[in-house]
Amino acid sequence: MRTPAQIAGHPIHPMLVSIPIGLWVFSLVCDIVARSSSQPETWSTVALYTMVGGIVGALLAALPGLVDLLSLKDRAIRKTALTHMAINLTVVALYAFNAWTRVSDPASAGMTFGLSVIAIALLLVSGWLGGKMVYQAGVAVHTGEEAAATPADAWTPNRAPSSRNSAGSGMPRMGDRAMASDRSPPETDRS
Repeated sequence: MRTPAQIAGHPIHPMLVSIPIGLWVFSLVCDIVARSSSQPETWSTVALYTMVGGIVGALLAALPGLVDLLSLKDRAIRKTALTHMAINLTVVALYAFNAWTRVSDPASAGMTFGLSVIAIALLLVSGWLGGKMVYQAGVAVHTGEEAAATPADAWTPNRAPSSRNSAGSGMPRMGDRAMASDRSPPETDRS
């Protein structure tokens, strides 16, 4: 099912969520390194900045996510999406409190580290729910009918690629690629 927040047929929310996830995981890594480093202040500072960057990235990813959520009609999928959103908002609140605590009380390294671990654990649950919506319910996945409505030059699983590219290598051309939901990968000439 297509979702409305997209660019050129690609959903925006999944593109943006990698930013806060990566920054928050790196923030936790910096906290771990800070615990055994000869310069813990440097690593703690990097952890704080990546945490704040993750908060900004999460809020940016939340906007198209909310647009997609509002477009969901199926009650069960919507319930999963609401749970996904609630967990993500909890994670953002934990990180906002974590960042504020780091700035106002730098001596609270134990508590802030614990908050980061809890937030990453919640992020794993939220990611699992997001994956459930995509891989089990097909949210933001184009169905056969939707794919048929795409322009003629776009790659679709029903259009077989030519057997050879212009160089005659037998490899698929750029644009001839398979998606995980396709029934079969593009064929190549193995002669």
